[in-house]
Amino acid sequence: MFTVQGRERNRRIGEWANRRGRGFTLLEIMLAVGILGLMSLAIFRFVQANMTALRISSDTFATDAQYDGLRDFLTAEWQSLSPQRARLTGEPFKLNDRERDVIGWFCSAGTGLLTRYAPGEFKVVLRLQPASEKSDRLDLGLLRKPKEDSGEGHESWVPLIKNVSSLQISYYSPRANGWVDRWPGGSLPLLIKITLGRTDAAVPWEAIIPLTRTPFKSQ
Repeated sequence: MFTVQGRERNRRIGEWANRRGRGFTLLEIMLAVGILGLMSLAIFRFVQANMTALRISSDTFATDAQYDGLRDFLTAEWQSLSPQRARLTGEPFKLNDRERDVIGWFCSAGTGLLTRYAPGEFKVVLRLQPASEKSDRLDLGLLRKPKEDSGEGHESWVPLIKNVSSLQISYYSPRANGWVDRWPGGSLPLLIKITLGRTDAAVPWEAIIPLTRTPFKSQ
């Protein structure tokens, strides 16, 4: 009797072991699916966070590159100006407590006009201008106009940087031994300081551009 019961118990244990070897129970499958789901969610959030950080970094780099390009453009243009022909002048201007200074000069086709094909000389003005008639957004750009044209029909606008909150221009005067906010023309200033209010940053962008031989410019 004991032998038969022992054999029966061993047979059942063997059958249970065989069933265990052939597959998984429902509980085990549910646990595996839950673990895979948690792992997938963690991976998705990790990838999403990295993609967001990469996109923000790319946008910031592109925006900073715009301002670096503006500094290089103005440096190349203003250092090529002749005091007699350029007649560079600057006027302070403020609207609703927002600096909107302007600076203008005369030049022919080349860097200042952003084109190689333009007859004669042009008056170029660096200024802020509304993006549209119904928009409060201001864009920084160049207003170009033929020198001998007294009308507005031949003016052209070239935007450089969009959505700028303010533009402040200062000029270093050796006579005043400091910065002034107006330049009447005649000789060129030693330095021009451009300060742009950025809507995407708390700190304004600033660049000091040398026009003549100074410690800031190689001899």
